[in-house]
Amino acid sequence: MSTLNGLPVHILLVHLIVVLVPLTAISVTLSALWPSVRQRLVWPTVFFAVVVVILTPITTEAGEWLEQFIGENPHLQNHIQLGETFLYFAVPLLIAAVLVAIMHVRLARGHTVSRLIIGAVAVVAIAASVAASVQVYRIGESGSRAVWGGVGTQSAS
Repeated sequence: MSTLNGLPVHILLVHLIVVLVPLTAISVTLSALWPSVRQRLVWPTVFFAVVVVILTPITTEAGEWLEQFIGENPHLQNHIQLGETFLYFAVPLLIAAVLVAIMHVRLARGHTVSRLIIGAVAVVAIAASVAASVQVYRIGESGSRAVWGGVGTQSAS
């Protein structure tokens, strides 16, 4: 995996993740908190969470290919280390989406779900959503520093 129409595949995949993770995080959180939203968004949310988990190692692998062409710099090493952790944030986001879906199915079938379980699922959904969103930001910010370095940070003389 290298380039697509001259662009590194890593860059294209990163943009998918940067869009899908916050979208999934917002959907998981809203679905966990509001039943009317859950009815509409639960299945697309699970789908997006699965896509994020699938894209994460593919994006990391494409980044390893790109690393050969960027050259050594401390910002790149930080980006690589952060990027290699993202699967540990994507999987909990998927788990939260699945928990919300299980809760949705149980409620739709007329089963009772205790307020404690509903609250616990909401807490898991919010925690996984915030953690994944913050980590995507951190990885993206470190990636932009790796590519752009100090561009734009120096004042004009």
